[in-house]
Amino acid sequence: MYENTVEDHRRKWDRAEFERIAAERLAEDLEEDDKDRKTPAVRRELLKQRDYKVDLDSKLGKSIVITKNTPSSQSGGYYCNVCDCVVKDSINFLDHINGKKHQRNLGMSMRIERSSLDQVKKRFEVNKKKMEEKKKDYDLEQRVKELREEEEKLKEYRKEKKREKKRKMEEELKLDDDDDNIASIMGFSGFGGSKK
Repeated sequence: MYENTVEDHRRKWDRAEFERIAAERLAEDLEEDDKDRKTPAVRRELLKQRDYKVDLDSKLGKSIVITKNTPSSQSGGYYCNVCDCVVKDSINFLDHINGKKHQRNLGMSMRIERSSLDQVKKRFEVNKKKMEEKKKDYDLEQRVKELREEEEKLKEYRKEKKREKKRKMEEELKLDDDDDNIASIMGFSGFGGSKK
């Protein structure tokens, strides 16, 4: 590997041997690269919409006792069985399941399918039908009639409140008059001064 002579105590490297070793290593790397290129690339599925609802509310407000022997799937936080990890809060869990690593583990790429013109038109038609179903077709006369009835009910309610308030005031005046009559009969005229 190296030559060391008596008169020179510095190492002298065998340049030819190390060039041979480097050439062998380079040839091995090139062979491995060729093997990797021959294997077909993994074809991942295009990104698609989830067909299930993400459950974020089931553990909300519940207490869990966690011991050393508790499996990670039952420990605190949200467990992802695809990636075998625990995420501590709902926002980070949503970020995780929408993220690149999780989608790769599911076998999907982060690319989406391009929609054709026909697909977009069909989607618009479906959304338009949904909006029409949600709208209630009110007849103008019927709507006006309903509004008048509501106004009449409100007026009647206000009148009833005024009548009730008036009755209470009259009752209080009667009680005051009765108290004054009883006091005069018993001989009480008041507590000193008279401001009548």
